[in-house]
Amino acid sequence: MDLVVIPQIAALSGAAAIAGLVLLQRGLAGYRVADRIADTGTSTISSIAAGEVRLTGTIEAAEVVLVSALQSVRCVYYRASIDQDGDREAGQDFLEERSVGFRIRDASGAIRVFPRGARFDAPMRFDAHTDLMGDEPSDLDLRVGSAIDVGEPDREELVAALLRTPSLADGDGRHPLLRDRRGRRHYRETRLAPGDAITILGRALPFGDLPDPAGADLGAGPDVPLADPEIAADLAAAREAGTLLDDPEAAWGNAAIPGFGIGRPVSAPTLDPAANPLPIAPSEEAAKFERTFEIAPEDLVVAASTEVPLLIAYGTPGAAEERHRETYLLGLLGASLAIVSAMIFAIMLTGGFGT
Repeated sequence: MDLVVIPQIAALSGAAAIAGLVLLQRGLAGYRVADRIADTGTSTISSIAAGEVRLTGTIEAAEVVLVSALQSVRCVYYRASIDQDGDREAGQDFLEERSVGFRIRDASGAIRVFPRGARFDAPMRFDAHTDLMGDEPSDLDLRVGSAIDVGEPDREELVAALLRTPSLADGDGRHPLLRDRRGRRHYRETRLAPGDAITILGRALPFGDLPDPAGADLGAGPDVPLADPEIAADLAAAREAGTLLDDPEAAWGNAAIPGFGIGRPVSAPTLDPAANPLPIAPSEEAAKFERTFEIAPEDLVVAASTEVPLLIAYGTPGAAEERHRETYLLGLLGASLAIVSAMIFAIMLTGGFGT
């Protein structure tokens, strides 16, 4: 008997099978995450010990925060994308994902989180399209200027930011992301911001054990390597040889003095005799610098490791687990779709749809 292949049915069943397998893959990943959340008990920050921990609390800004790409909102993580609406061949016009270190606080205290290599489960905060006339969404506020802002701005900085007029100097005055716009666009942005309730699963370890604190403080999702292997090897060799300076003042000199970089050090720096002396910060500003920047080597922090992946999820543990259980159920539906599609294709090949 000759094989009977109906192109339309073959194409639809093939596409459905691929979509079902993708959903199944995501569902299995969601199942693993949900089980991990459920199997790890929540610890209070004041009572944690080194090792795998689950924490829940609210986000607090550390030294710096991010400014999101599509809505210019102060946050600690965002993923922003712009697509040509309804045009798959056009591809993605813009995709940017960033994160920065922060603190999580519960009723017992706060602990610093270093997000490099983390998996983020963040809510969709902006999902909008250009309208039929081509006008942009009313709440689109594309970022102008730096993606980094200070974590605790003072009153003068906030007033200056309100009075500052954004400048798009080059070209026609339109934002660079809008100059080459073609057709309708779909804007999406997920974010985690100070004040959000989150659940974290990761490894608690002393700050001094982080191989690269500066690198661990910035991240862009699980595809970012945890550390440069060459730098990690150099640090390990320096530690073994006893040549790695653990004292920040000995290693960095004036740059280690809180407030030195903005001209208000908390202690007198060593300067060239011909240099202009810097004013010493008042006691309340010195306390703010210490609270913001100082982390003792023995202080516990939360970070990713090769043994314990770091998950940062929006909401309480129960809410985060339920979301991933729903992803698993969607994966089961995907598996059913893939099976039915394969059966339809097999029926077609056996002549079940006619000759």
